[in-house]
Amino acid sequence: MTLRFVGNRFWPGVTFALAAVVLLAAAGCHSYHVDVTVENHTGAPIQLLEVDYPSASFGADQLAAGAAFHYRVQVRGSGALKVQYTTADERQVQIAGPALAERQEGTLQIDLLPAGKAAFAPQLSPAP
Repeated sequence: MTLRFVGNRFWPGVTFALAAVVLLAAAGCHSYHVDVTVENHTGAPIQLLEVDYPSASFGADQLAAGAAFHYRVQVRGSGALKVQYTTADERQVQIAGPALAERQEGTLQIDLLPAGKAAFAPQLSPAP
């Protein structure tokens, strides 16, 4: 393709085509994500923390008592969130969390509590 110059400007059709491509690309670039924070309020360190959400999971080898772990996720599909970890006395804990859906965004606070309990504080956009 050759570019024709009209004075000091590109041929108007090429300029319009480039502008259209840029606008179309920018319109489809919104990335939905959820910022998740897990805080350990169990009173003891935990090991093998895993947070499962629709289509993926994340975790940490250990989380000290009072420590927080932050992670950003992009939800694909829909389903319930699940948290699991191992206590200091080697007990396995599994906790069911709230449902998440694709294209939701916002924040999710997970507070791990004593006796294998958890509090979930989602601040998410409505499920589409």
